[in-house]
Amino acid sequence: MILILQIAFWVLLGLVLYSYLLYGLFLWIYLSIKRLFISNKRAVSEYEPDVTLFVAAYNEKDYIEAKVKNSFSLNYPKEKLHLLWVTDGSDDGTIELLAKFPKVKVLHNPERSGKINAINRGMDNVNTPIVVFCDANTILSVNSIKAIVQAFNNPKVGCVAGEKRIANKESDSAAGSGEGIYWKYESLLKKLDSELYTTVGAAGELFAIRTELFQKVESDTLLDDFILSMRIAIAGYKIKYVPEAYAIETSSANVKEELKRKIRIAAGAIQSTFRLTKALNPFYDFLLSFQFISHKVMRWLVVPFALPVIYALNSYFYYKNGFFTVNIYMMFFWLQTAFYLMANLGWYFQNSNIKLKIFFIPYYIFMMNYAAWLGLFRYLKGNQSVNWERAKRAKL
Repeated sequence: MILILQIAFWVLLGLVLYSYLLYGLFLWIYLSIKRLFISNKRAVSEYEPDVTLFVAAYNEKDYIEAKVKNSFSLNYPKEKLHLLWVTDGSDDGTIELLAKFPKVKVLHNPERSGKINAINRGMDNVNTPIVVFCDANTILSVNSIKAIVQAFNNPKVGCVAGEKRIANKESDSAAGSGEGIYWKYESLLKKLDSELYTTVGAAGELFAIRTELFQKVESDTLLDDFILSMRIAIAGYKIKYVPEAYAIETSSANVKEELKRKIRIAAGAIQSTFRLTKALNPFYDFLLSFQFISHKVMRWLVVPFALPVIYALNSYFYYKNGFFTVNIYMMFFWLQTAFYLMANLGWYFQNSNIKLKIFFIPYYIFMMNYAAWLGLFRYLKGNQSVNWERAKRAKL
Protein backbone atom coordinates (compact mmCIF):
# COMPACT_ATOMS: atom_id res chain seq x y z
CA MET A 1 0.00 0.00 0.00
CA ILE A 2 2.82 2.39 0.92
CA LEU A 3 4.49 1.70 -2.42
CA ILE A 4 1.31 2.56 -4.33
CA LEU A 5 0.97 5.83 -2.39
CA GLN A 6 4.61 6.68 -3.06
CA ILE A 7 4.17 6.04 -6.78
CA ALA A 8 1.05 8.24 -6.78
CA PHE A 9 2.98 11.00 -4.97
CA TRP A 10 5.87 11.02 -7.44
CA VAL A 11 3.62 10.79 -10.49
CA LEU A 12 1.46 13.70 -9.35
CA LEU A 13 4.47 15.77 -8.33
CA GLY A 14 6.04 15.08 -11.72
CA LEU A 15 2.89 16.25 -13.49
CA VAL A 16 2.84 19.51 -11.51
CA LEU A 17 6.52 20.18 -12.19
CA TYR A 18 6.04 19.32 -15.85
CA SER A 19 3.09 21.70 -16.21
CA TYR A 20 4.71 24.67 -14.48
CA LEU A 21 8.38 24.22 -15.33
CA LEU A 22 9.55 21.25 -17.37
CA TYR A 23 7.33 21.78 -20.42
CA GLY A 24 8.60 25.32 -20.91
CA LEU A 25 12.18 24.22 -20.21
CA PHE A 26 11.89 21.43 -22.78
CA LEU A 27 10.61 23.85 -25.43
CA TRP A 28 13.38 26.36 -24.67
CA ILE A 29 16.17 23.76 -24.90
CA TYR A 30 14.79 22.10 -28.02
CA LEU A 31 14.20 25.35 -29.88
CA SER A 32 17.56 26.78 -28.83
CA ILE A 33 19.25 23.78 -30.46
CA LYS A 34 16.99 24.01 -33.51
CA ARG A 35 17.89 27.68 -34.05
CA LEU A 36 21.55 26.72 -34.41
CA PHE A 37 20.70 24.88 -37.62
CA ILE A 38 17.51 26.49 -38.94
CA SER A 39 16.77 30.20 -39.32
CA ASN A 40 13.24 31.47 -38.62
CA LYS A 41 13.68 34.76 -40.44
CA ARG A 42 11.02 35.63 -43.01
CA ALA A 43 11.12 38.20 -45.74
CA VAL A 44 9.13 41.37 -45.05
CA SER A 45 6.36 42.04 -47.56
CA GLU A 46 4.04 44.94 -48.33
CA TYR A 47 0.92 42.87 -47.73
CA GLU A 48 -1.72 45.38 -46.56
CA PRO A 49 -5.27 44.07 -46.97
CA ASP A 50 -8.37 45.75 -45.60
CA VAL A 51 -8.82 44.97 -41.93
CA THR A 52 -11.78 45.19 -39.56
CA LEU A 53 -11.05 46.10 -35.96
CA PHE A 54 -13.90 44.42 -34.08
CA VAL A 55 -14.84 45.41 -30.52
CA ALA A 56 -17.66 43.65 -28.69
CA ALA A 57 -18.53 45.99 -25.81
CA TYR A 58 -21.00 46.04 -22.95
CA ASN A 59 -21.29 49.24 -20.88
CA GLU A 60 -17.80 50.53 -21.62
CA LYS A 61 -18.39 54.29 -21.48
CA ASP A 62 -15.28 54.87 -19.36
CA TYR A 63 -13.03 53.57 -22.13
CA ILE A 64 -14.76 54.74 -25.32
CA GLU A 65 -12.83 57.93 -26.10
CA ALA A 66 -9.40 56.53 -25.27
CA LYS A 67 -10.11 53.35 -27.25
CA VAL A 68 -11.40 55.10 -30.37
CA LYS A 69 -8.54 57.61 -30.35
CA ASN A 70 -6.09 54.76 -29.99
CA SER A 71 -7.73 52.97 -32.93
CA PHE A 72 -7.45 56.08 -35.13
CA SER A 73 -3.77 56.45 -34.21
CA LEU A 74 -2.71 52.97 -35.31
CA ASN A 75 -0.01 52.83 -37.96
CA TYR A 76 -2.05 51.36 -40.81
CA PRO A 77 -3.57 52.93 -43.94
CA LYS A 78 -6.67 54.73 -42.68
CA GLU A 79 -8.74 53.82 -45.74
CA LYS A 80 -8.02 50.12 -45.09
CA LEU A 81 -8.83 50.03 -41.38
CA HIS A 82 -12.55 49.65 -40.60
CA LEU A 83 -13.87 50.02 -37.04
CA LEU A 84 -16.82 47.90 -35.96
CA TRP A 85 -18.38 47.94 -32.48
CA VAL A 86 -21.20 45.69 -31.29
CA THR A 87 -22.75 47.15 -28.14
CA ASP A 88 -25.63 44.77 -27.41
CA GLY A 89 -27.36 45.46 -24.10
CA SER A 90 -25.34 48.58 -23.30
CA ASP A 91 -27.36 51.22 -21.46
CA ASP A 92 -24.72 53.37 -19.75
CA GLY A 93 -24.18 55.92 -22.54
CA THR A 94 -21.77 53.80 -24.58
CA ILE A 95 -23.87 54.20 -27.76
CA GLU A 96 -24.18 57.96 -27.36
CA LEU A 97 -20.42 58.35 -26.94
CA LEU A 98 -19.69 56.23 -30.02
CA ALA A 99 -22.09 58.40 -32.02
CA LYS A 100 -19.48 61.17 -31.76
CA PHE A 101 -17.27 59.15 -34.11
CA PRO A 102 -19.01 58.78 -37.51
CA LYS A 103 -16.22 56.55 -38.86
CA VAL A 104 -17.08 53.89 -36.32
CA LYS A 105 -19.77 51.46 -37.42
CA VAL A 106 -21.97 50.53 -34.46
CA LEU A 107 -24.36 47.59 -34.24
CA HIS A 108 -26.70 47.65 -31.27
CA ASN A 109 -29.35 45.33 -29.95
CA PRO A 110 -31.15 46.37 -26.72
CA GLU A 111 -31.03 42.79 -25.45
CA ARG A 112 -27.83 41.49 -23.89
CA SER A 113 -27.03 37.94 -24.96
CA GLY A 114 -23.30 37.56 -24.27
CA LYS A 115 -20.08 38.38 -26.07
CA ILE A 116 -20.05 35.33 -28.34
CA ASN A 117 -23.53 36.12 -29.65
CA ALA A 118 -22.44 39.69 -30.33
CA ILE A 119 -19.47 38.31 -32.27
CA ASN A 120 -21.62 35.84 -34.21
CA ARG A 121 -23.99 38.63 -35.19
CA GLY A 122 -21.29 41.17 -35.91
CA MET A 123 -19.32 38.87 -38.21
CA ASP A 124 -22.18 38.99 -40.72
CA ASN A 125 -21.14 42.64 -41.26
CA VAL A 126 -17.42 41.99 -41.79
CA ASN A 127 -16.35 42.23 -45.43
CA THR A 128 -12.57 42.37 -45.04
CA PRO A 129 -10.22 39.36 -45.40
CA ILE A 130 -8.78 39.92 -41.91
CA VAL A 131 -10.67 40.70 -38.70
CA VAL A 132 -8.89 41.79 -35.53
CA PHE A 133 -10.70 41.29 -32.21
CA CYS A 134 -9.83 43.35 -29.16
CA ASP A 135 -11.42 44.54 -25.93
CA ALA A 136 -12.73 48.03 -25.28
CA ASN A 137 -10.54 48.53 -22.21
CA THR A 138 -7.22 47.77 -23.96
CA ILE A 139 -4.79 50.12 -25.69
CA LEU A 140 -3.06 48.64 -28.74
CA SER A 141 0.56 49.19 -29.71
CA VAL A 142 0.84 51.61 -32.62
CA ASN A 143 2.21 48.98 -35.03
CA SER A 144 -0.04 46.15 -33.86
CA ILE A 145 -2.16 45.88 -37.03
CA LYS A 146 0.91 45.96 -39.28
CA ALA A 147 2.58 43.21 -37.24
CA ILE A 148 -0.57 41.06 -37.28
CA VAL A 149 -1.12 41.46 -41.02
CA GLN A 150 2.52 40.59 -41.74
CA ALA A 151 2.03 37.20 -40.05
CA PHE A 152 -0.92 36.44 -42.34
CA ASN A 153 1.43 36.66 -45.31
CA ASN A 154 2.08 32.99 -44.52
CA PRO A 155 -0.89 31.07 -45.99
CA LYS A 156 -0.57 28.41 -43.27
CA VAL A 157 -1.41 30.98 -40.59
CA GLY A 158 -5.14 31.18 -39.89
CA CYS A 159 -5.04 33.05 -36.61
CA VAL A 160 -2.66 35.53 -35.01
CA ALA A 161 -2.42 35.96 -31.24
CA GLY A 162 -1.20 39.28 -29.90
CA GLU A 163 0.45 39.76 -26.54
CA LYS A 164 -1.40 40.81 -23.42
CA ARG A 165 0.54 43.21 -21.19
CA ILE A 166 -0.43 44.35 -17.72
CA ALA A 167 0.27 48.00 -16.94
CA ASN A 168 2.62 47.85 -13.98
CA LYS A 169 2.94 50.22 -11.05
CA GLU A 170 5.22 50.20 -8.03
CA SER A 171 2.17 50.17 -5.77
CA ASP A 172 0.62 47.14 -7.45
CA SER A 173 -1.58 44.94 -5.32
CA ALA A 174 -1.40 41.15 -5.17
CA ALA A 175 -3.66 41.01 -8.23
CA GLY A 176 -1.44 43.35 -10.23
CA SER A 177 1.87 41.75 -9.26
CA GLY A 178 0.62 38.21 -9.72
CA GLU A 179 -1.23 38.84 -12.98
CA GLY A 180 1.68 40.77 -14.46
CA ILE A 181 4.24 38.05 -13.71
CA TYR A 182 1.84 35.31 -14.80
CA TRP A 183 1.32 36.96 -18.18
CA LYS A 184 5.06 37.48 -18.71
CA TYR A 185 5.60 33.75 -18.22
CA GLU A 186 2.52 32.90 -20.29
CA SER A 187 3.80 35.16 -23.09
CA LEU A 188 7.12 33.30 -23.09
CA LEU A 189 5.31 29.96 -23.40
CA LYS A 190 3.16 31.30 -26.22
CA LYS A 191 6.25 32.44 -28.07
CA LEU A 192 7.90 29.02 -27.66
CA ASP A 193 4.68 27.19 -28.61
CA SER A 194 4.35 29.29 -31.75
CA GLU A 195 7.93 28.59 -32.77
CA LEU A 196 7.53 24.85 -32.20
CA TYR A 197 4.26 24.46 -34.10
CA THR A 198 1.29 26.59 -33.05
CA THR A 199 0.24 28.80 -30.18
CA VAL A 200 -2.40 27.07 -28.04
CA GLY A 201 -5.33 29.44 -28.37
CA ALA A 202 -5.56 33.22 -28.34
CA ALA A 203 -6.62 35.74 -25.68
CA GLY A 204 -9.52 38.07 -26.40
CA GLU A 205 -7.52 41.21 -25.56
CA LEU A 206 -6.00 41.03 -29.06
CA PHE A 207 -6.17 38.35 -31.75
CA ALA A 208 -7.03 38.12 -35.43
CA ILE A 209 -8.35 35.53 -37.87
CA ARG A 210 -8.87 35.11 -41.58
CA THR A 211 -12.52 36.06 -42.01
CA GLU A 212 -13.15 33.10 -44.31
CA LEU A 213 -12.22 30.71 -41.48
CA PHE A 214 -14.80 32.06 -39.04
CA GLN A 215 -17.45 29.60 -37.96
CA LYS A 216 -20.20 30.60 -35.59
CA VAL A 217 -19.62 29.37 -32.06
CA GLU A 218 -22.26 27.89 -29.75
CA SER A 219 -24.26 30.60 -28.00
CA ASP A 220 -23.46 29.32 -24.49
CA THR A 221 -19.69 29.39 -25.04
CA LEU A 222 -17.72 30.89 -22.14
CA LEU A 223 -14.22 31.18 -23.65
CA ASP A 224 -15.18 32.48 -27.09
CA ASP A 225 -11.66 33.60 -28.01
CA PHE A 226 -10.12 30.26 -27.10
CA ILE A 227 -12.74 28.12 -28.85
CA LEU A 228 -12.70 30.28 -31.98
CA SER A 229 -8.92 30.23 -32.31
CA MET A 230 -8.45 26.57 -31.41
CA ARG A 231 -11.02 25.42 -33.96
CA ILE A 232 -8.94 27.18 -36.60
CA ALA A 233 -5.91 25.21 -35.37
CA ILE A 234 -7.94 21.98 -35.48
CA ALA A 235 -8.84 22.83 -39.09
CA GLY A 236 -5.13 22.58 -39.94
CA TYR A 237 -4.01 26.21 -39.71
CA LYS A 238 -1.39 27.65 -37.37
CA ILE A 239 -1.94 30.20 -34.61
CA LYS A 240 1.02 32.55 -34.84
CA TYR A 241 2.10 34.47 -31.75
CA VAL A 242 3.22 38.03 -32.52
CA PRO A 243 4.52 39.86 -29.40
CA GLU A 244 5.11 43.04 -31.42
CA ALA A 245 1.32 43.37 -31.51
CA TYR A 246 0.32 43.93 -27.93
CA ALA A 247 -2.63 45.16 -25.92
CA ILE A 248 -2.13 46.97 -22.63
CA GLU A 249 -4.67 46.86 -19.83
CA THR A 250 -4.57 47.45 -16.12
CA SER A 251 -4.75 44.58 -13.66
CA SER A 252 -7.87 43.61 -11.77
CA ALA A 253 -8.69 46.14 -9.06
CA ASN A 254 -8.04 43.58 -6.31
CA VAL A 255 -7.77 39.84 -5.71
CA LYS A 256 -11.53 39.52 -5.21
CA GLU A 257 -12.12 40.86 -8.72
CA GLU A 258 -9.32 38.69 -10.13
CA LEU A 259 -10.75 35.60 -8.43
CA LYS A 260 -14.13 36.34 -9.99
CA ARG A 261 -12.44 36.47 -13.40
CA LYS A 262 -10.45 33.29 -12.82
CA ILE A 263 -13.50 31.31 -11.70
CA ARG A 264 -15.39 32.05 -14.90
CA ILE A 265 -12.26 31.27 -16.95
CA ALA A 266 -11.93 27.95 -15.10
CA ALA A 267 -15.55 27.06 -15.86
CA GLY A 268 -14.95 27.97 -19.49
CA ALA A 269 -11.74 25.93 -19.58
CA ILE A 270 -13.60 22.77 -18.60
CA GLN A 271 -16.29 23.48 -21.19
CA SER A 272 -13.61 24.11 -23.84
CA THR A 273 -11.83 20.82 -23.10
CA PHE A 274 -15.03 18.88 -23.78
CA ARG A 275 -15.69 20.85 -26.97
CA LEU A 276 -12.18 20.49 -28.40
CA THR A 277 -11.86 16.72 -28.26
CA LYS A 278 -10.04 16.57 -31.61
CA ALA A 279 -7.24 18.63 -30.07
CA LEU A 280 -6.88 15.92 -27.41
CA ASN A 281 -6.41 13.18 -29.99
CA PRO A 282 -2.71 12.58 -30.79
CA PHE A 283 -3.70 10.50 -33.82
CA TYR A 284 -5.48 13.50 -35.32
CA ASP A 285 -2.67 16.02 -34.87
CA PHE A 286 0.13 14.85 -32.59
CA LEU A 287 1.90 18.19 -32.04
CA LEU A 288 -1.33 20.12 -31.46
CA SER A 289 -2.46 17.49 -28.97
CA PHE A 290 0.92 17.51 -27.22
CA GLN A 291 0.87 21.28 -26.87
CA PHE A 292 -2.80 21.53 -25.86
CA ILE A 293 -2.46 18.90 -23.14
CA SER A 294 0.92 20.15 -21.89
CA HIS A 295 0.13 23.87 -21.86
CA LYS A 296 -3.57 23.99 -21.04
CA VAL A 297 -5.27 20.75 -20.01
CA MET A 298 -2.63 19.89 -17.41
CA ARG A 299 -2.93 23.32 -15.84
CA TRP A 300 -6.73 23.29 -15.99
CA LEU A 301 -7.67 19.74 -15.04
CA VAL A 302 -4.67 18.12 -13.36
CA VAL A 303 -2.56 20.54 -11.32
CA PRO A 304 -5.31 22.18 -9.18
CA PHE A 305 -6.61 18.80 -8.07
CA ALA A 306 -3.19 17.17 -7.70
CA LEU A 307 -1.78 19.82 -5.33
CA PRO A 308 -3.85 18.99 -2.21
CA VAL A 309 -3.33 15.25 -2.79
CA ILE A 310 0.43 15.75 -3.04
CA TYR A 311 0.50 17.72 0.21
CA ALA A 312 -1.68 15.16 2.01
CA LEU A 313 0.51 12.25 0.86
CA ASN A 314 3.68 14.16 1.70
CA SER A 315 2.36 14.90 5.20
CA TYR A 316 1.58 11.22 5.70
CA PHE A 317 5.07 10.11 4.62
CA TYR A 318 6.66 12.78 6.80
CA TYR A 319 4.68 11.58 9.81
CA LYS A 320 5.29 7.90 9.02
CA ASN A 321 9.06 8.32 8.71
CA GLY A 322 9.36 10.45 11.85
CA PHE A 323 9.48 14.22 12.03
CA PHE A 324 13.23 14.31 12.54
CA THR A 325 14.15 11.91 9.75
CA VAL A 326 16.06 13.77 7.06
CA ASN A 327 15.01 12.55 3.62
CA ILE A 328 13.51 13.81 0.36
CA TYR A 329 9.96 13.67 1.72
CA MET A 330 10.99 16.01 4.54
CA MET A 331 12.45 18.44 2.01
CA PHE A 332 9.33 18.48 -0.20
CA PHE A 333 7.07 18.78 2.84
CA TRP A 334 8.79 21.95 4.04
CA LEU A 335 9.01 23.39 0.54
CA GLN A 336 5.25 22.98 0.12
CA THR A 337 4.58 24.26 3.63
CA ALA A 338 6.72 27.34 2.94
CA PHE A 339 4.78 27.97 -0.28
CA TYR A 340 1.40 27.83 1.47
CA LEU A 341 2.68 29.99 4.33
CA MET A 342 3.88 32.58 1.82
CA ALA A 343 0.49 32.44 0.07
CA ASN A 344 -1.22 33.12 3.41
CA LEU A 345 1.16 35.98 4.13
CA GLY A 346 0.36 37.37 0.69
CA TRP A 347 -3.33 37.28 1.60
CA TYR A 348 -2.63 38.94 4.95
CA PHE A 349 -0.43 41.68 3.47
CA GLN A 350 -2.97 42.32 0.71
CA ASN A 351 -5.72 42.84 3.27
CA SER A 352 -3.36 44.92 5.42
CA ASN A 353 -2.40 47.14 2.48
CA ILE A 354 1.26 46.16 2.82
CA LYS A 355 3.02 45.87 -0.55
CA LEU A 356 5.48 42.94 -0.46
CA LYS A 357 5.42 41.43 -3.94
CA ILE A 358 7.50 38.37 -3.01
CA PHE A 359 4.45 37.05 -1.14
CA PHE A 360 1.94 38.10 -3.80
CA ILE A 361 3.29 35.63 -6.38
CA PRO A 362 2.57 32.43 -4.37
CA TYR A 363 -0.72 34.01 -3.29
CA TYR A 364 -1.70 34.52 -6.95
CA ILE A 365 -0.69 30.94 -7.89
CA PHE A 366 -2.70 29.57 -4.98
CA MET A 367 -5.66 31.73 -5.96
CA MET A 368 -5.55 30.46 -9.57
CA ASN A 369 -5.69 26.84 -8.45
CA TYR A 370 -8.39 27.57 -5.88
CA ALA A 371 -10.41 29.22 -8.67
CA ALA A 372 -10.17 25.99 -10.68
CA TRP A 373 -12.07 24.14 -7.93
CA LEU A 374 -14.74 26.81 -7.78
CA GLY A 375 -14.92 26.92 -11.58
CA LEU A 376 -15.46 23.15 -11.70
CA PHE A 377 -18.35 23.35 -9.23
CA ARG A 378 -19.88 26.25 -11.14
CA TYR A 379 -19.60 24.38 -14.45
CA LEU A 380 -21.10 21.18 -13.02
CA LYS A 381 -24.00 23.16 -11.55
CA GLY A 382 -24.49 24.91 -14.89
CA ASN A 383 -24.81 28.34 -13.30
CA GLN A 384 -21.99 30.17 -15.10
CA SER A 385 -23.82 32.66 -17.29
CA VAL A 386 -22.53 33.49 -20.75
CA ASN A 387 -23.19 37.12 -19.76
CA TRP A 388 -20.09 37.57 -17.72
CA GLU A 389 -19.79 40.33 -15.20
CA ARG A 390 -16.59 42.14 -16.09
CA ALA A 391 -13.95 42.30 -13.35
CA LYS A 392 -13.24 45.82 -12.16
CA ARG A 393 -9.85 47.08 -13.31
CA ALA A 394 -7.30 49.16 -11.44
CA LYS A 395 -6.76 52.74 -12.56
CA LEU A 396 -3.50 53.93 -14.04
